[in-house]
Order: sequence, then C-alpha cells, then structure tokens
Amino acid sequence: MRFRLIEDHRDVWPVRVMCDALSVSPSGFYAWRSQPESLRKIANRELLVDIRRVHAQHRGRYGAPRIHAELRAEGQTVCRKRVERLMRQHGIRAHAPCRYRVCTTDSKHSLPVAANLLDRNFTADRPNQVWLADITYVPTGEGWLYLAVVLDLFTRKVVGWSMREHMRAELTIAALTMALQRRRPGPGLIHHSDRGSQGGFKRSSQRGLCRLIGETGQAPLRASSNQASFGAAS
Repeated sequence: MRFRLIEDHRDVWPVRVMCDALSVSPSGFYAWRSQPESLRKIANRELLVDIRRVHAQHRGRYGAPRIHAELRAEGQTVCRKRVERLMRQHGIRAHAPCRYRVCTTDSKHSLPVAANLLDRNFTADRPNQVWLADITYVPTGEGWLYLAVVLDLFTRKVVGWSMREHMRAELTIAALTMALQRRRPGPGLIHHSDRGSQGGFKRSSQRGLCRLIGETGQAPLRASSNQASFGAAS
C-alpha cells in the first residue's frame, strides 16, 4: 500500500522524501516497481478504464450499480463488489444533478391584486360558474415550455389552454381567450388564479383582458386571486 502511494505521487514529491516519510527504503520501492504486474492488477487496470469510460459517457451520473449493469450488458463478467471497490479506491462516484425548479408564481410585486372571492370554497353548482387558472412548465429538448390552463371547477375539464416559451401576460390571456371563445359564459363567472404577476387581471395585462372581453362579446368577469394554486387546492 505504501509503495503504491509513492508510485501514485511520484510526480508530486521526490521518491526519497516519501520513502523517509513512510519509513520504507528507496531500494525496496524500486524493487517493488521492477516486479511484473500480476494478472489481477492488469485486469483491474483494464476494468478501471472501462469504468471511467462508462462513467464519462453518462456525464458522471452513474454509480456502481448502473455501471456494473452497463458492463454486464457489454458482455463483461465482473462482479458488482469489484466495481464498487475500484470506484471507491479511485474516487469515482455518481454526481447527483442539482434540482432545478421553475418559479411560476411571483407574489412579491407591487401590482394590484384582486380580492379572493372564493376564500378556498372550491365548490360550484353549474358549469361556467367558477374557472380556475394556473401555470405549469414542461421540460423539452429545447428548453422549458410553459403551459397556462383554465379549468372549469364544476366539470373539472380544461376549457382553455396556451403554451409559450415565456411566462409573460400573453400566456395567460391566450388561455383565457380560448376559454371565452369556446364556452361563451354568462354573467357572474369568477376567474380564480394565484397572486402571480401573469394572472391576466394584473396591471400588465388589464388592457388585454378588457380588449378580449370586448371582442368576444362576453359579460364582464369577476377576478379572484389566492396564494395557493388551483392544482393544490382542488
């Protein structure tokens, strides 16, 4: 073990300094180096190359169990404990990816917030009485795709939706426009969303909302907002 440590650090410290620190003789070290490698050591060195290759191919996300399974799939007959031991000796480990969570609700803004008309009373007696709105996100190969949905509280059906590569007010207005054009609701409908700045009833989109209501000929909607999203509340 001491000779192996000296061999691994020959490029860092002089051999004689390490031999003195580890209480071994330089002649003993060079005699150890001159010995031919055993078949086991040669096999371990070759296996280590394959372990590093599989580990690099999967961007460091594979640990010993998955690397062992990958090597077995390639036709190598190697036990899992041997793979674990070599990875441990050479500091090879799986890197857990950092979890990235997109924030779809920004409640810390100075925009006007509508009153909470529902007050967590998520019940409805008929369709088009209460609509719930929220935003979610979907990972794709080209980045995040944001989805705005309008849900009828009574039927629990999606009445409007919109997808964009951003979370600006245009996203929620497009979903609400689809819902109005498809369902043609009567007076008294409540549109309930969270307190995010994209909700469709905030300062950034108030003009767009009034315009789309005028174009579709619908009666004025009553806005309602709440800190919780409808997905969790319902």
